[in-house]
Order: sequence, then structure tokens, then C-alpha cells
Amino acid sequence: KAGRRSLSRSISQSSTDSYSSAASYTDSSDDETSPRDKTQVNSKGSTDFCVKNIKQAEFGRREIEIAEQDMSALISLRKRAQSEKPLAGAKIVGCTHITAQTAVLIETLVALGAQCRWTACNIYSTQNEVAAALSEIGVAVFAWKGESEDDFWWCIDRCVNTEGWQPNMILDDGGDLTHWMYKKYPNVFKKIRGIVEESVTGVHRLYQLSKAGKLCVPAMNVNDSVTKQKFDNLYCCRESILDGLKRTTDVMFGGKQVVVCGYGEVGKGCCAALKALGAIVYVTEIDPICALQACMDGFRVVKLNEVIRHVDVIITCTGNKNVVTRDQLDRMKNGSIVCNMGHSNTEIDVASLRTPELTWERVRSQVDHVIWPDGKRVILLAEGRLLNLSCSTVPTFVLSITATTQALALIELYNAPEGRYKQDVYLLPKKMVDFLCRTLSKLNRICVLQMNMLPVSICRQNTWVSTRMVLLNPTTTGTPLLIILISFIISSCMDFVLIK
Repeated sequence: KAGRRSLSRSISQSSTDSYSSAASYTDSSDDETSPRDKTQVNSKGSTDFCVKNIKQAEFGRREIEIAEQDMSALISLRKRAQSEKPLAGAKIVGCTHITAQTAVLIETLVALGAQCRWTACNIYSTQNEVAAALSEIGVAVFAWKGESEDDFWWCIDRCVNTEGWQPNMILDDGGDLTHWMYKKYPNVFKKIRGIVEESVTGVHRLYQLSKAGKLCVPAMNVNDSVTKQKFDNLYCCRESILDGLKRTTDVMFGGKQVVVCGYGEVGKGCCAALKALGAIVYVTEIDPICALQACMDGFRVVKLNEVIRHVDVIITCTGNKNVVTRDQLDRMKNGSIVCNMGHSNTEIDVASLRTPELTWERVRSQVDHVIWPDGKRVILLAEGRLLNLSCSTVPTFVLSITATTQALALIELYNAPEGRYKQDVYLLPKKMVDFLCRTLSKLNRICVLQMNMLPVSICRQNTWVSTRMVLLNPTTTGTPLLIILISFIISSCMDFVLIK
């Protein structure tokens, strides 16, 4: 028994030591020093980056390797196309969430021939250890968790404005990078071949530019592709909303009254998750079709002002501005929770809460109690920014679908013959996203009799030979390069049926 107790203490101590070692990556003594105020050097001797602590690189590398295990489509693209280098000569500037999954995407782009400079689209979502790992291998990363607003724009500027390097492709999430370049460096767009935008907020800004006649390069709308809408927006949010809320509040949702503002794919995922835990879910909507969908799914569609005094939780999922106003926050009951699952940090009118009569109390990381003069507290998560990526993690497998879509969109725009894409916003064709989905699922075979009952034709093909030919000379065929690339990913993952 004494031996068992000793072994137990040894294991417990070992676990504690291991945890403390891991925690030291994010709790080091120099964390109070702004990364902008210190010079760091990676093992290659480069200083062209700005991260929290380059010493976290080894820890970040392990995080990236773990993520790779669940990103089969992206890894397949990397392995099969890296010898052809379809992005050779591409200089990609990116502004996205910097996570382990994003790192797999960035390393794939580098393997395909691109040079990359990267910054974060959210001041709270960066994984510092991952940013360090990318900087260690030579990717110019300017991002760290907990940036100020000034830091945020400084990092974007450092990515774009550097001597001897000018981008020719943009990968954006939210439109801040594109906006900054239009505002500060409009001449750079003379060499930009295309923009790939991931979020609804950024896509809306692109359509505004297009409508005003100011969009001077082709843009690919990834957000409205089926692979983003039906998988990332729906399933990713369905799982990560609960993770974020549980980590930050410890609240039990059974019987709680929750309002979800917006019943798009993100809102649908949030509602489904909360309903499964026994919450009483209300929905606010401005789109009559989405509102009717919410009714059919068993949710009561209301106006926010009708229930604002009684609800326990408000979740915004619109990508719009001032969805929850100061007047509504004033009328919420004590202990209410307010958070955002849309990209923009303006869905909740947080700016109106920074007034002398209200007191802010930080109770834990990413959790603030806003206290009214009468003692009422409203719990604000992540200062109104994106909850799941600020306060928790997101499913790697679902993100791999979006990441592969982004990579293929970049390849398509970069290799497209002149004139194929005008100065407008484009969607990925449905058959392209169909191909991508087939890389991650098994399809049932049908016989000739069944085939004759369907308005489709069936074919089987070996795609790698034709792929090599197109990659070597992409202008000699009318077949879009993106279709060929997706099809060879399919052939590497499964024995498939291609339905035209």
C-alpha cells in the first residue's frame, strides 16, 4: 500500500510538473512586455516577425502536428501538388485567426511555392505558441493574443509595408486587411491578382466596394460556398458555442432562457446545441425565410425588446452592427450573459458601456462583469468579440474543409488566365465543392439500371496525369485548374464515383 501511495504521489507530481511546464509557455515572466518593445531572433537569424515569445515554438510545433492528423484533405493537397508548385511566385498576405489549423494551411501554401506574411484578424484568438512555431520556420507573423487596437493595425501594416516584398494575393477574414490596403496602399492593388475572403462581414465589405465601382481585382467569396456555410458555420459553431460558454461561465443551460440573434447557419448551429441541453431558445430575425425556418425547427421567433427583461443569455450571430443596444443592455436582468458568435465586434454596443457610471470588473480571462449603479451585473464575454475562437477551441476537422477551400480558391485565382475573372466577387461553382466533400466521405455505388433512372451520368477517371499536364501549362486547357486539383485530392483519399 505504501508503494502504491508513493507511486500515486509520483504520478501526481509528474502531472503537475508537466502542466506547469506547459503553462510556462503562456505565463512567462516577460509576458507583460509588449512584443513591439523587444527584439527576438529565430534559429535562422531572422527578426522579421513579432510574436509573444519565440521560445514557445517547440510547443507550437506539437500543436500543429496534432492538427495535421485531422486535416486529411489539406495534407493530401500538399503532398500531391507540392512537386508542381502551383503557387510558385505567389506572395500571399493573410489576415485570419492564427491557430494550429491555420498554421497547417499556411505551411501548405508555403509547400506549394508561396511566400507568406501573416497577421491576426482578432486580437484575442491568436495561439501564441503557434505564431512562434510559424515564425521559427521563416513565416513572417505579426500577431499575439491580447493585442491593443493600435497593435492590431500596426501588425497589419507591418505585413503589407515591408522593404523588398510586395503581395500579389490576399487571404482575408473580416475585410480589415483589404480595407487597410485600400486606405493606405492603394497602389499595391496594381499587382494583386485576387482576394479570397472567408467571413460574411468581409464579403459584405467586398460587395460594397463592387457596388461603388471601387473593387479593382477579382475576389472569391468563400463564406457563401457550401463547404463554409453548411459545415464550418453550422457544425463548427454548434460544438464550439457550448465549449466557449462552459469555459467562461460554468453555467447550466437546462431551463435557461436564451435569445439567439440571427438564424443563418451560425445561428442554426447555436440554437441546436442549446436546445439539446434543455435551454428555452428564442430567435430574432429580419429575414422572413430564416424566421419561418426557426419556427419549423421549434423555436419561438420574437422581437428582442419583447423578451429582453427576462432572458438569461443573448448570443448575436448576424455580422451586423448594434444588434444589442445600450438601451437593451440597461433593461437586462442581473446576471445576464451577453456574447457574440459573429465575426464583427460591433454586434453588441460595447463602446456605449465604457462610461463613467458603469464599472468594469475583470473576473477571469475574457470575462468582464459590467456593473450598473444599482448593483446590477451583466456578464460580457470576450468584450463582444468572437466567442469560440477567443475563449475556447474549434473542431479541427470542420476547419480543414474551409482551409482546403481557401487554398484551392487561392490557386484558382492565381493561375486563372487573364480575363477569366473580372473585377467582381465570385462564388465557387457547386461541382467544385461537391468534389471537395467527396474527399471526406464514402459514396454509395449505383448500378446501370439505377443510373438510367437518374438525370446524371457516371464516370471514373484517373486524374493525376491530366493534373500534372495542367499544372505545368495551365493555359492549355479550358478546364479550370481548381477542378483538376480538387479531383486529384479525391482520388488520393478514396475510390470514388464522379457525378457530372
